[in-house]
Amino acid sequence: MLKAAAHGIDVFRIFDSLNWPEQMQVAIDAVRETGALAEVSICYTGDILEPDRERYALDYYVKLAKDLVDRGAHILAIKDMAGLLKPYSAGRLIEVLKQEVGVPIHLHSHDTAGIQAAAYLQAAEAGVDVVDCAFGPLSGATSQPNLQSIVAMMEPSPRATGLDLKKLLPFDEYWEAVRAQYGPFDRSPRTGSAEVYEHEIPGGQYTNLRAQAVALGLGDRWRDATRMYAEVNEMFGDIVKVTPSSKVVGDMALYMLSNGLTPADVRARGRDLSFPESVIGFFEGRIGQPAYGFPEELRSIILGDRPGLSDRPGADLEPVDFAATARELEAKIGRTPDETEVLDYVLYPRVFMDFEAARTAHGDVSVLPTPAFLRGMIPGEEIHFEVEPGQILVVRLVTVGEADAEGKRSVFFDLNGQPLHIQVVDRTLGVAIQERAKVDPSDPRQIGAPLPGIVASYAVREGDTVTEGERLCVIEAMKMETNVTSTAAGRVAEVHVAAGERIEAGDLLITLE
Repeated sequence: MLKAAAHGIDVFRIFDSLNWPEQMQVAIDAVRETGALAEVSICYTGDILEPDRERYALDYYVKLAKDLVDRGAHILAIKDMAGLLKPYSAGRLIEVLKQEVGVPIHLHSHDTAGIQAAAYLQAAEAGVDVVDCAFGPLSGATSQPNLQSIVAMMEPSPRATGLDLKKLLPFDEYWEAVRAQYGPFDRSPRTGSAEVYEHEIPGGQYTNLRAQAVALGLGDRWRDATRMYAEVNEMFGDIVKVTPSSKVVGDMALYMLSNGLTPADVRARGRDLSFPESVIGFFEGRIGQPAYGFPEELRSIILGDRPGLSDRPGADLEPVDFAATARELEAKIGRTPDETEVLDYVLYPRVFMDFEAARTAHGDVSVLPTPAFLRGMIPGEEIHFEVEPGQILVVRLVTVGEADAEGKRSVFFDLNGQPLHIQVVDRTLGVAIQERAKVDPSDPRQIGAPLPGIVASYAVREGDTVTEGERLCVIEAMKMETNVTSTAAGRVAEVHVAAGERIEAGDLLITLE
């Protein structure tokens, strides 16, 4: 935080995915030490005007708000990540909070149901201080309400924004063009939908979860996935859902859907299942404590003999030795890292190393024009980019030749007027499919993949002795990590798939003897 504040961040939004104040205290104290503003968030779920959701009634939010202000919040944020805060509930919540706490209130909401402009209007009438919006082409659905529309809505009122609508409207042309460039990656819903009140998937998770479902072969069962998400949330005790707790619910929902499991199946067969790593971590208390505790029967099934935490997960972490970490990173990347890179590595070691590997292989691709990076060039097209200050490259694609027997094409291009050509493999022509042996479910010596993905790492090698239930490897599928455990005691006779290789559900991974 000191580094971020030094680079100009003056407001830090702090939240906990389970609304656990104890876990937010460390961040609150750290922000206040920098002299910046601590905007502490309450993650909104349920409906304060719905009698059947008593655990998330108005009193829950008022008590939590008072606690966070007492802990040092300069600003109180309401983080409505799924767009569940309905208009009349918004008016009532802000009205009471303005009476009960003496700090500014900031409302952040996603327009998933399509009515959050009305929620903002009610909140404004009740005295909310700040709301979050998005420029027109980037607004709506799982994004925030339309900025220009909110400005127009408030113009004739005593709480007009002071922003000039005529000066804001021209921005739409720019952002519309930007969004079009990212069209192939845009999986957000095209319209609002009241289904969010059923599944409660946060706006920031919706597109990621859908991409996960597609990667797992469940793209045509998206509606089933959202229903399962709601079932898992109920099974977990109706928890607050935002990163990373929402990921836990999403991972479990896709895991159950992939394996044809129901909540009843999990309770009946849970001790024989290999649950996603995020689910195990949640029930261990690795991301904190839910306000109303864990469902203990399910916790016992998922954890087995593993102990759970009751304290703040980071409380027993050793302080980071940044000097030693810098030396470790230098040995890995072959150069002296700067302070920011060391911080990146401490926070996200695997992501940083993946990024560094890509940059080593391809250079700084961020200098490329967005269209060229996303879709490649077309014959006759010319692009200009600066690889370093003062060094500009001009590349013109001349033509692409026919594929040879090995699937390679000659690419002819000019680089700063110099004609060149290279050979590249055209992966769109198809690749050889490697048929893997499938696991025999009746043979406990055979360990198979419970879901498709990539073998991220192994915890054992051939010749190692293992016990029943011991972790053997980790499968990663669209950021979801799942442990594969041993079904019996024995010795690892053969590892059939190397780490880093892609596998399908049922592929034979390890044979025991």
